[in-house]
Amino acid sequence: QVQLVESGGGLVQPGGSLRLSCAASGTIFNIGAMGWYRQSPGKQRELVATITSGGSTNYADSVKGRFTISRDNAKNTVYLQMNSLKPEDTAVYYCNAIITDVYRTIRNYWGQGTQVTVSS
Repeated sequence: QVQLVESGGGLVQPGGSLRLSCAASGTIFNIGAMGWYRQSPGKQRELVATITSGGSTNYADSVKGRFTISRDNAKNTVYLQMNSLKPEDTAVYYCNAIITDVYRTIRNYWGQGTQVTVSS
C-alpha cells in the first residue's frame, strides 16, 4: 500500500509564491524519479518539472527560472517551490513517482492532486 499525498496548494495573488509538498508512504523499497504535472480544465496534463534520484532536474520552459523542484530522500518527499506566480499557472498539480515496493514491483504512482489558483 504505497501512496503519494500532496499538500500546499491554495489561492495566491499574481507575483506570489507557494510551496507544494508530496510525501510518499507505505511499503516502499526504492523511489526513482519524481515529478510534478499540472492540468487545467479543457487541457491535457502537462509536465512541470522532474527530478531523478541523483538530483538531476528538468523543467518546462513556461516555469523555468520561476519554479524549483527538490527532494528529501530521507523523508520520501518531493517539493515544488513556485515563485512569481502567474494566472496561467492556475491548475490542479499532481505529484508523480516511480516506486519499487518491498515486493519488488515497480509502478508509476500519482497523487490525488492539489489546486493552485493564481488570481487577484
